Amino acid sequence: MPIHGSLFQDFRENASQDPFSLQNKKLLKIQMGYGPVWAKTGSMVAYQGDVRFENKGSGGLGKMLKQAVTGEGVDMMQCTGQGELFVADEAADIQVIYLENDMVSVNGANVLAFSSSIQWDIHRIQARGAAMSGGLYNVSLRGTGYVAITTQGEPVALDVASAPTFADAQAVVLWTAGVSMDIRVDTGGLKSMIRGGTGETFQMAFGGQGYVLVQPSESVVAGGHQATGQQSSGGGLGNLFG
Repeated sequence: MPIHGSLFQDFRENASQDPFSLQNKKLLKIQMGYGPVWAKTGSMVAYQGDVRFENKGSGGLGKMLKQAVTGEGVDMMQCTGQGELFVADEAADIQVIYLENDMVSVNGANVLAFSSSIQWDIHRIQARGAAMSGGLYNVSLRGTGYVAITTQGEPVALDVASAPTFADAQAVVLWTAGVSMDIRVDTGGLKSMIRGGTGETFQMAFGGQGYVLVQPSESVVAGGHQATGQQSSGGGLGNLFG
């Protein structure tokens, strides 16, 4: 008995042969013929062909030492083989960028996948106000290749050179090379403190040249930009680099 309806036509696979291509806003297809990739552990939802997955642990002694200092490690898998790999992360929106000898500083919890040609590391954010919150850490992705990140909803890219730019640390996803970051403390004044405060005491202040990407959800509290002494389910870099 034939199946009626447009389901299999409306949601047919995107035939793109690009290394990283979105099937929709929440599902990414990776062509494995371009070489190995790194993907968030557990992000595979399907694959066609011969794809193999290997947990590489903390990614080397240096990163293991940083894990001891920051309370964070790495939860990534190396994907190799031939065919097509489909990845997603709890139906979050996916954004794909291509770095050409460039660098971005990313909240670890927002990293979904990247080309094996991209170098990654855990780095301490150099900010004058960071010492007040116990130290801040992020993930740097550097080199040439594809990077896929997740956002809760559609983000906005703010040009920090156009005006002084401030953001809630729980909404900041990444910023580009050339952007400087500091911590701003805004109590809202004595009357506001007496009434319980605004909930916006610590803000990330950006300057320099480049962009900061902000998502419309204050949900990255379990991810990066966290003080190592604060309590959270993911510590300083969240559950991915955590």
